[in-house]
Amino acid sequence: MKQIEVVAAIIHDDKGRIFATQRGYGEWKDWWEFPGGKIETGETPEEALVREIREELSAEISVDRFLCTVEYDYPAFHLTMHCYLCSLLTETLHLNEHEAAKWLAKDELDSVKWLPADLEVITNIIGH
Repeated sequence: MKQIEVVAAIIHDDKGRIFATQRGYGEWKDWWEFPGGKIETGETPEEALVREIREELSAEISVDRFLCTVEYDYPAFHLTMHCYLCSLLTETLHLNEHEAAKWLAKDELDSVKWLPADLEVITNIIGH
């Protein structure tokens, strides 16, 4: 089975809300996820996360701390997703790749249709 390793930014604000993005393309179009992407050769997970958020959201982040790693078997591939709690260093976000985005309070996290692997992260967040 194909293996994919990615990083995800669990961006939070000073009100405790979490930033979620909606996919605008592909098999999982319209599902919600945490922004991030693939680690490139020679990058640390933290460097990949900073680059991906810059590319996807035109924003700068602080990678605050490691949260969890999710291992998930999708039908076509196995995903390893390293998740980090992050905070914004810039005030504005621009959706370069996503269809929509929203800030969700912890009690609103179940209001969107999360990708299966990201749903495992939600369980981890609610537990914290």
